[in-house]
Parts: sequence; C-alpha cells; structure tokens
Amino acid sequence: MQVPVRYELLKRCSRTAARRGRLYTPHGVIDTPVFMPVGTQATVKTMAPWELEELGAGIILANTYHLHLRPGEDIVQRAGGLHGFMQWKGAILTDSGGFQVFSLASLRNISDEGVQFRSHIDGSPRFFSPETVMAIENALGADIIMQLDECPPYGATRSYLETSLRRTLAWAKRCKEAHARPEEQALFGIVQGGEHLDLRRQAVEALVELDLPGYAIGGLSVGEPKPLMYEILSHVAPLLPEEKPRYLMGVGSPDDLFEGVERGVDMFDCVLPTRIARNGTVFTSTGKVVMKHAQYRDDFRPIDPSCSCRVCRTFSRAYIRHLLKAEEILGVRLTTYHNVHFLLNLMREIRKSIEEDRFLAFKREFYNRYGYTSEREGV
Repeated sequence: MQVPVRYELLKRCSRTAARRGRLYTPHGVIDTPVFMPVGTQATVKTMAPWELEELGAGIILANTYHLHLRPGEDIVQRAGGLHGFMQWKGAILTDSGGFQVFSLASLRNISDEGVQFRSHIDGSPRFFSPETVMAIENALGADIIMQLDECPPYGATRSYLETSLRRTLAWAKRCKEAHARPEEQALFGIVQGGEHLDLRRQAVEALVELDLPGYAIGGLSVGEPKPLMYEILSHVAPLLPEEKPRYLMGVGSPDDLFEGVERGVDMFDCVLPTRIARNGTVFTSTGKVVMKHAQYRDDFRPIDPSCSCRVCRTFSRAYIRHLLKAEEILGVRLTTYHNVHFLLNLMREIRKSIEEDRFLAFKREFYNRYGYTSEREGV
C-alpha cells in the first residue's frame, strides 16, 4: 500500500537524542524538527495563507471538533477539502477533536463506544466515536489525521488512567479499521498514560503493534510541572520507532521546543504564539515583551532589532503599541506575524545547529540570551 507520509532521518546530534529529518507528505516536503502553527477553524488567526507561505510554514493544523460544528465537514468536502476550502497549498494536520470534547463540551458522557456531548456553540447533542471521527477527518482531507483519544486531566487517579488508556488504545484500533483513505491520509496514534511511565510504555507497545505512519505524545502540557513533562518525554520518545515521525501535542514555548527536540521529538504545535499576540505580547531574542506597556509609547525601535521579519523591518514599537491601544486589527496582525516568524525561524536555527552538531551550544546561547535559568536547560 502507498504510504502518504514518510519520515527520513538525515542527522543525529552526537550528544543528545535531537534529530534532523524530513517529512514527505502529499502537499510538500517538511524539514524537521518543525513547529506547526495552529489554524483551529481553518485559519491561523489574523493571518492569510500567503503570509504563512511567506514565513515558510510548510504545515499547519486544523481542528475536527470545531470544523464539524461549524461549518460542517460536508461543506468543507464540497469545497475540495481543507486545502481547497482555505486555499492552503502546504500540508495540513487535523486533531481528532477529542481534547476539545473533554475541555469545551458540556454534559459529556463517555463510554467505550464513544463520547456523547453537547456543542459549546448551541447546545445541540453530538456524538463522537472512532468511526464518526474518521469519517469527519476523511471528509476534511488533511494529510495527517489523529486518532480519537481521551486526554485525562493532570492528577487523575491511577485507576482512571488505566481505564482511559484501555479505551484510547481500543479507539486507535477502531480508527485504523474505519480509516477510509489510508493511501492519501496518514493516521497517527496518540500515546497517553498520564505520569505513569509503565502505562506510557504499555501505550507505545500497543500503538506500535498497529504499525501506524506516525506517533504523537499526548496528555502533556496540561498542568503538570515542566520537569515531570521532560521526564516523561525522556522515557517515551526513545520507545517510539526511529523511522517514523514523533509529534508532541500542544507544546510551543521556546524552552519546551528545545527540550522536546533534545529528547527526539520531530513535530510540535501550539496556539501560544497567536494567543499571546492577541494580548500584545511578543517574542524577542532577549525574552517576551508586552507591547501595551507605557514604556513603548515613544520607542521607535523595531519589536526585535535582531529580527529580520517584515514587521520588524517596517514598523516601530511605538506604532504597534498605538494600534493595540486603539484596538486596530492591524496591531494584532503585526504581533501575530512576528510571533509566528519567531518560532518558525527558531526551528530553522535549531535544525541548522543539529546539522552542524552544535545543538547544545546553540541551546545554551539561546537560554542565556533569553533569560532562562540553568535549571531549565536540562543538560
């Protein structure tokens, strides 16, 4: 059978598990490690597709839960799938919507068959099962699709996690069986198990047995302390097949990107750069800056003097602060553009550092400049 998504390992770091690779998809070749901007409702908020292309984003995310509720997968399918609907030429990954069901929906009732819930928009009753989610994702037409899983909250009991994991693994098998377009869309499994390393190992073994095109690590960055997240990553990532892509879900702060890459992760996504941009917060080479602060009222420097993005080449902090304070849409567009550029460029620099076998040196240099403490370096 034709494999829609294939991973190629190009270079290993000599001192860590960091790896430089390529992901071959139906809509382009993606250099890894990669950060994937999140376009939950078929748009990366405030950004046009050509701007994302200009920034070098090879792959973005969309969300099954939200698109099922509005506008509906039938409309997206009639438009030519997500690529035609949103006019995006690159690759797309759709999350299964499981996380949103458990975090947004009200009156949900979970069973081995699936999840009965009510829409957070209008309260209408809905049902997600592995089979219905696969049908929705097949209709949306993304290059990479995710299995339906349960993402348990941090602090859940061992008993709850055991039941939840058993259900998630059963759902993974049902998703594979229900997947109608395996030659066009790559189905990734999701490793759950909370903070229990034996449950995580059990999840990896069961999912690897299904021989899926790629594997995600879920249930992290959900409130647990960062050292615990890094410990779980250190345990789980090496268990995953070396020849397939590894995806850490919902993680995107600069330190988490470094720590994930160091432990062998290839793919990351997070709403962080666009979310904080809407509040006027931007990444810079020396740390985050809150552009609404009064000190930038007459600051005519760019957001980051060392940044080469179009925003920093064109506009001043004073102007961007004015736009944000006046609630002009352009202000949010500019901070979002800059933040997405910052993370995409950071990943380019990380890839280069792995190629040149100086990843740890680059990490220390970034941490020192950004203001991270040595305790967070994890080296």
